[in-house]
Amino acid sequence: MSGFAAFPGRDVRAKVDHPVIDCDAHVVESPFAVLDFLKQILGNDAADKLAKTRWALRQYNQPSKFLWWGVPSGPHTADRALAMLPNYFYSQMDEMGMDFAHFYTTTGIPGLYIQDDEMRPAYCRALNMLYADMFKDVGDRMRPVAVIPTFTPEEAITELEFAVNELGHKAIMVGTEVMRPVEGAGPEAPFKTGSIAIDPHRDYDPFWQKCVDLKVAPVGHTAAIGNAYRNSPSNYVFNHLGSFGVGGEYFARALFLGGVTKRFPELSFGFLEGGAAWALNLLNDIVEHFEKRNVENLELNLDPNKVDADLLGELFDQYGNEYLTGDRIREAPNGALSKLDRPDLFNEFEACGMTEIRDLGELFVEPFYFGCEADDRMTAVAFNRRLNPLGKPLKAVFGSDIGHWDVMDAKSILSEAWSLVDAKLITRDDFRDLTFTNPAMLHLSVNPDYFAGTVIEDDAKKLLAAQA
Repeated sequence: MSGFAAFPGRDVRAKVDHPVIDCDAHVVESPFAVLDFLKQILGNDAADKLAKTRWALRQYNQPSKFLWWGVPSGPHTADRALAMLPNYFYSQMDEMGMDFAHFYTTTGIPGLYIQDDEMRPAYCRALNMLYADMFKDVGDRMRPVAVIPTFTPEEAITELEFAVNELGHKAIMVGTEVMRPVEGAGPEAPFKTGSIAIDPHRDYDPFWQKCVDLKVAPVGHTAAIGNAYRNSPSNYVFNHLGSFGVGGEYFARALFLGGVTKRFPELSFGFLEGGAAWALNLLNDIVEHFEKRNVENLELNLDPNKVDADLLGELFDQYGNEYLTGDRIREAPNGALSKLDRPDLFNEFEACGMTEIRDLGELFVEPFYFGCEADDRMTAVAFNRRLNPLGKPLKAVFGSDIGHWDVMDAKSILSEAWSLVDAKLITRDDFRDLTFTNPAMLHLSVNPDYFAGTVIEDDAKKLLAAQA
């Protein structure tokens, strides 16, 4: 954030009476380490197989400029090491003002969309095995997040069970979309994208139920780079702007209107790195659509069979011209304004179970958590009750993004978030929710023992009791 006063995160931590949880730091994987574990799964020729792998990095046969120079370097080399060496990060947490940190993948974000059906689950499993080993000695303050591929419900369940039951992972990042080349269009076919939450190609309810059973909150970290309508072949910044917000918005819309939050009220869902402004816009947009397109108002105000042809003809006679005449509009079927057909799916809010606006509290506000970076001033709108149609805040969660190009001074990242308090954009209570309550409840809401054995175990128990 331009103009904020940078100082070590430990100074912020000294001002507050609650733990600070980083919901979205990143592992920057060493390629040779990933390959070590991939060989355990695919054998010694894993490197050759990986080199031939097709990744879903483009759509509609349009080239897209992807990430380049994406991790700290030069005078910030030590910050790169923070994301590569868990023990080093652990040694710096007090200086950064962090009590607990979650680590999401870097290479696994595109890895979820590898096209080869053998390589995709193998690659994700190799990452999960690597993370379990890398972070095994720092579990009291740091937690890696398993990568769950979802091209089919079966592969998702298989890896979820392995990650949780065999490797001991407690947090997961899921593929929120399925990207496949258009069938029958040749080797250079464009990709098409489908959601796993609305109109899915398979029934994913067994996967959502498995998340409930294993007490994990599905979190998405989905980018929209590569989509034709937002693509530049030359400019990565153009492609990156709003990318995670677009990816998160697509997933949130699908979960809500697809009825997942209705059918699985036990689950919480996270959307990382896109901020919360898009979510508030989506929430208000849903309200506006429901007000006009609920069943009662559709039938009362928009049924084309209820057009008053006589009134319409009179107005055409009075205000028309030589070709916009009352006779012509009276002769046209239904005034030639709309098709008479009633669609099979008439109540488009049926799957989500919404019958009144306040239902959005249980179906949208309660289960959704929105990852916000320290330099995002729009985080403030999440806490603005006057902008929220339900009069309550959205659940913004603090994510540092340490390890990636937008964080070049990890020690001051928390002070950057605190600058929202200094600027009176959020209150100290909002800051507590941003950095502790919401990041903790994202996971505690599905697993009350999530922080057992960690340095914030007692604080988590007190929080749960207060929430109850």
